[in-house]
Amino acid sequence: MSTKRPLIAIVDDDESMREAIKGLLRSMGFDAQTFSSADDFLRFPDIRGTVCLVTDINMPGMSGLDLHRRLVALGKSIPTVLITAFPEKNMHTSALGADIVGCLTKPFGEQVLLDCIRSALAFSSEGESGS
Repeated sequence: MSTKRPLIAIVDDDESMREAIKGLLRSMGFDAQTFSSADDFLRFPDIRGTVCLVTDINMPGMSGLDLHRRLVALGKSIPTVLITAFPEKNMHTSALGADIVGCLTKPFGEQVLLDCIRSALAFSSEGESGS
């Protein structure tokens, strides 16, 4: 009998980044799903089961910021970790809302990402108990 592991979605157009994050999260006992675009994630049937979203800010098509805004507009706010190679362009991400639990600059350390994931899980469980 297996216990359900927390589902974390990784949205990044860079395959090597997606796979590296997925490998790290799975090694830490999380269930990780990867998506190469925001549109792919929006078509994912288990969006509501996602407890944390890790997304690149700068992607072709819909950006990570646009994805976050779309989810909020759809009533599917998910604790989100934003990642970027261009931090100077994205300095105002903290104004996006309490569900942004981190904004990391590539390359970032594994521990920093895991700390953000733990914050997201705490945020997610508070939201469930507060509903």
